[in-house]
Amino acid sequence: MTTVLELRGITKRFPGVLANDHIDLTLEEGEIHALLGENGAGKTTLMNILYGLYQPDQGEILVRGKKTDIHSPSDAIAAGIGMVHQHFMLIPVFTVTENVMLGDEALRPGGVLNRAQAAARVREISEQFGFEVDPDAYVKDLPVGVQQRVEIIKLLYRQADILILDEPTAVLTPQETDELFAIMRSLVDKGKSIIFITHKLREVMDFSDRITVIRRGKVVGTTRPSEADQYTLAEMMVGRAVQLEVDRQAKAVGETVLSVQNLVVLDERHQVAVDDVSFEVRAGEVLGIAGVQGNGQTELVEALTGLRTPQSGHIKLMGQEVSRARPRRITELGSAHVPEDRQRDGLVLNFSVANNLILNTYYRPPFTQGVVLNETQILKHASRLIQEFDIRTPSPLTNVGSLSGGNQQKVIVAREFSRPIRLLVASQPTRGLDVGSVEYIHGRIMEKRDEGCAVLLVSSELDEIMALSDRIAVMYRGKIIDILDAKEATKETVGLLMAGIRPEHTPNVQMTQI
Repeated sequence: MTTVLELRGITKRFPGVLANDHIDLTLEEGEIHALLGENGAGKTTLMNILYGLYQPDQGEILVRGKKTDIHSPSDAIAAGIGMVHQHFMLIPVFTVTENVMLGDEALRPGGVLNRAQAAARVREISEQFGFEVDPDAYVKDLPVGVQQRVEIIKLLYRQADILILDEPTAVLTPQETDELFAIMRSLVDKGKSIIFITHKLREVMDFSDRITVIRRGKVVGTTRPSEADQYTLAEMMVGRAVQLEVDRQAKAVGETVLSVQNLVVLDERHQVAVDDVSFEVRAGEVLGIAGVQGNGQTELVEALTGLRTPQSGHIKLMGQEVSRARPRRITELGSAHVPEDRQRDGLVLNFSVANNLILNTYYRPPFTQGVVLNETQILKHASRLIQEFDIRTPSPLTNVGSLSGGNQQKVIVAREFSRPIRLLVASQPTRGLDVGSVEYIHGRIMEKRDEGCAVLLVSSELDEIMALSDRIAVMYRGKIIDILDAKEATKETVGLLMAGIRPEHTPNVQMTQI
């Protein structure tokens, strides 16, 4: 095979961090090469160097055997390298064609945009690779999976033959994920080469030709799916054996802890985001909320935790009405919250780790004496949680904003799990965490459930929902369209519901009030 890309000795330092440590990597023509590693391992930094967003401190890049200096994305594109970022770079009110040609406009004489020529090229690319994308459709009207295809078309429009996909399945349904990998296989069959960044072991095993694992900035090995399994890859990622299955024993449920009736919640634009939703969560069970992000899950969780006032409906916690209660009141009734956006809703970034660990209990003994904080007790508490939850920080006094995203998430989880609670509302609890930390947090969630805590789990990771839940509620366009017994649910059934498609024979379905 022909080597189309070679990275030699790539090293990148940031203040206090060696992000990439003499990394070597090759990409062959017509292959899908997975770059696997825990959060903060250096995967995205390496790809940002390849795409010209960062400059390496050491090392060199060879494209088709020729040393290539890449100082900007324009240089990368000129070298035939394109990148689809995890968060799409599309303008919703533009058409597909307008988004694709932006920055590389086809012009008629006199400087007039030649939309027809660009649309014809978009249609040609779409047909060649089986994308099925309408050049005249507005991006805002397209499903997330089709928007991702538009991002790939942008690269092909610019004649990229080396494609970098950063966490490409993070916001896709299972069906959209399968469609994406079919498209990726079509691309490599026609001579393109793909690097895809991921932390999902199943995808790596099912869809890649080669796998390179990075741990703490270093390459720890390159292998093939036929030569490894998920356990081997997980151990390479974190440096120890990892239990990938969740031990979920059958358990009798208790009383209703959280009751939601006919809840309507508006979003920032005063549009209905949660549309007449009703459900209950009982002691000793995990109710998983499945759905592609953006279908009302965020607004639902904000309403349940006092961060957003519902338009109408009722929320009861332990029988007490909390529809318009403040967050502190809901917390004091025994509710814990792991928020979706850790930096906006979970942390004060310029506070120390120690102070973030008492944000919801700072006014209580032993952390306060009158109006004075007891620093000794605060530091003692922080030291215990740092060790127990494996928070990697130089000191309890370090500003939490300087930690990696994964360690910031661990601070929140440590704070919320370390006090007596009756309800745990966990939204994307393992986002940004490595498989070892995911294993630990999943275990702690199940411990809380087994202790009799009611757990509402909101996750865009279907594997996480399927592994932890006793019942699964599927949200689509603000409604809960079905609640299924997890023992009977399949990924295919849940995936179809996530896309708004109700299977003709859904097993053991409990219909919600819609």
